[in-house]
Amino acid sequence: MPYQAEYIWIDGTEPSPLLRSKTKVIPDGDKPGIWGFDGSSTNQAMGHDSDCVLQPVFTCPDPLRGPNDILVMCEVLLTDMTPHPTNTRARLKVLAEKHADQEPQFGIEQEYTFIKDGRPLGWPTSGYPAPQGPYYCGVGGDKMPGREIVEKHTAACINAGIAIEGTNAEVMMGQWEFQVGVLSPLDVSDHLWVARWLLFRIAEDFGVFATLEPKPILGDWNGAGAHTNFSTKAMRAEGGWDAIIAGCEAIGKRIEEHIDVYGVGIETRLTGAHETAHFTTFSYATSDRGASIRIPWGVAKAKKGWLEDRRPNANMDPYKVTAIMVETVCGDAAGS
Repeated sequence: MPYQAEYIWIDGTEPSPLLRSKTKVIPDGDKPGIWGFDGSSTNQAMGHDSDCVLQPVFTCPDPLRGPNDILVMCEVLLTDMTPHPTNTRARLKVLAEKHADQEPQFGIEQEYTFIKDGRPLGWPTSGYPAPQGPYYCGVGGDKMPGREIVEKHTAACINAGIAIEGTNAEVMMGQWEFQVGVLSPLDVSDHLWVARWLLFRIAEDFGVFATLEPKPILGDWNGAGAHTNFSTKAMRAEGGWDAIIAGCEAIGKRIEEHIDVYGVGIETRLTGAHETAHFTTFSYATSDRGASIRIPWGVAKAKKGWLEDRRPNANMDPYKVTAIMVETVCGDAAGS
């Protein structure tokens, strides 16, 4: 019996790319192969030469359709089979293979905001809800809009085999988070993009839009980030503290290079307020949520583990963020 394969890719929309997808019905017994699309409709080609290629790189069960249907994450290629200029995964693959001996691993905390009728879900049609305070990890129907979407998304990720680690309500009403990891650079990025696709697709069924905008509401409200937890084999080993500090120091030498790939609109979120460090500065400290990099207290106690870069935006491209983290820490800090 034929099955459905949902091909998913990242488009060329600027300043922040969008997810696109389309369905292919595949004969029973066949595997999803190379496909194509009209790049002139996704900001990836001109009309006179519009063909772009979809190269499957990651597949998983489709939890929203039948038991035999699948989701297919793809890289975008040119017709000569080289990476398209919008293909950020290709560079990450090179770096991940180069530094595979250091076994870099990531866990990413994806924050997002539900929007309905142009306002965060649950907010009054005019004015503002009660100030921040009761929403973070809160319980109560009048305070926690969107929980039914979160529950369905979590179950879908589990059923798809996505390495989702947990969920929680965030500081602003209508804002939530899920975590993906701990995985290799390529795997965590592929899993996160598919988890995002599932979130957007499930929110459709509720008449709600899930935005990754880093500062959906200006003013005295928390923004939305994608805190990136990172470690190497040396950091996780006994006595890994020195490697953690060396990683922090290396990242601190490339502030602008990191900020440039940490997501559009970062200056609206990293203001030095609302549990952020200013985007022009750099700091690291144990348990400090106002530092650029937080070292968890348990890591400081064990003298091994990981670091948490709190600067990436919710709308960051994980292929870019994991690439620069690997390049900086496994290359610069390790001296290779």
